[in-house]
Amino acid sequence: MDRVLLSHGAGGREMAALIEQVFLARYGPAGFRGDDSARLSLGGREVAFTTDAFVVSPIFFPGGDIGGLAVSGTVNDLLTAGARPLALSVSFILEEGLPLATLERLARSMQETAAAAGVEIVTGDTKVVPRGAADQVFITTAGLGEILRPGISGAGVRPGDAVILTGSVGDHGVAVMLARENLLSGREIMSDAAPLTGVILPLLEAGLEVHAMRDPTRGGIAAALNEMARQSGVCLEIAEAQVPVRPAVAAASEALGLDVFQVANEGKMVIILPESQAAAALALLHRHPLSREGRLIGAVVPGPPGRVQVRTALGTTRLLPPPSGELLPRIC
Repeated sequence: MDRVLLSHGAGGREMAALIEQVFLARYGPAGFRGDDSARLSLGGREVAFTTDAFVVSPIFFPGGDIGGLAVSGTVNDLLTAGARPLALSVSFILEEGLPLATLERLARSMQETAAAAGVEIVTGDTKVVPRGAADQVFITTAGLGEILRPGISGAGVRPGDAVILTGSVGDHGVAVMLARENLLSGREIMSDAAPLTGVILPLLEAGLEVHAMRDPTRGGIAAALNEMARQSGVCLEIAEAQVPVRPAVAAASEALGLDVFQVANEGKMVIILPESQAAAALALLHRHPLSREGRLIGAVVPGPPGRVQVRTALGTTRLLPPPSGELLPRIC
């Protein structure tokens, strides 16, 4: 590798290799795990800290916009660490000529999303670049949260665990892709972008023994499951028939030549916990509008460590590899 490619930002094999070759080779904490948030000890309190960048195109899409997406994505990354989100920073890179009304609309969306998540936007920065040096607006964020349940990590998956998914897959990526290509007719396919505080905090507050969580954004559930299988050195098996996919999303994915398991989501969570607690977790999830479609989709099974496999409707199994290639650029 001697050049940065679009595939290096797609959430798959190439991005993992870039992180290892360039960034981890030069900085990073000892014992780096590769989770969505770092864990820090501040004055005897354990906190989660995360950062993210958003370059989605178009900046307005069915079901959301880059502003609400930025808040939702940052909040959800904190939740994966078992943390209650507390505060966010937001920085804007604006292209000269951006209508002020557009910026005000994005700021309003961010405020509304933060209020829904119970988090404050407390600081930020603004830079303006000449026309052509950016595409309307890019947003970077950082988030801080109070860890409620220590030890939740992609490295914490154990034999005997169950895999739960909070809802249908592929909605965000397909909605953005169709809007970008002007292929979306009506609003039957909409992004699922949303902060999941109301979904995840009740699980933590109920004392359930959650071992791992991951929001399946770039690279979809294929990337999220492979990351956790690799971190924990276990084999995960999911039942293809149990993974919810909206019919319109399935049809659009097939027409576009996409594997819906690799398509980004921005309002879903993969939750792994002991099988004995799966029913209690699902009962809590089904109380919230954003997770009423939550399902048990798989389990940790004997098999090669670091592997994810899919049990098909015919009873056979196939490998679900980590995503590779360009996938869907600028999807978040």
